[in-house]
Amino acid sequence: MDKICYSPIGIVHSEFKEKANVPIQSAFSKAKGVIEIFPEFSEGLKDLGGFSHIFVIYHFHLSKGFSLIVTPFLDSEERGIFATRAPKRPNSIGLSILKIEGVEGNKIMVSGVDIIDKTPVLDIKPYISHFDYRPDVKDGWATNKIESKEYVSDNRFSL
Repeated sequence: MDKICYSPIGIVHSEFKEKANVPIQSAFSKAKGVIEIFPEFSEGLKDLGGFSHIFVIYHFHLSKGFSLIVTPFLDSEERGIFATRAPKRPNSIGLSILKIEGVEGNKIMVSGVDIIDKTPVLDIKPYISHFDYRPDVKDGWATNKIESKEYVSDNRFSL
């Protein structure tokens, strides 16, 4: 199979400067940040302000290597990487749903940030409730694992 290459369209600006103590999902974050879209892509932000949320697809730029079996943040049992959202993936791609607070020029002000500062952004897509909401979702091993809204990362994926 041919090699696939992507180039960033922008960069994330956030308060999180290292891997530890980052909210493990955007649902657990109150942090605000800015997604700066590079000038050559900024025209693509037209009409984005009419949406409340976006999917942000990004590169885990601080993740080195991968593991097919990991112990995720919400569990003490080992799980297959594809049954988790752990960052040590064969392709270091992250996904977050962030709330749009505003769009100005080439900048998207967002909240619910769970992304490390200077993370390269690969793509942005609007969250559309009729497409993206699924009432019949099953949470697999994560069922009944979430007890609060205060989960942050530790150093388990730092190596």
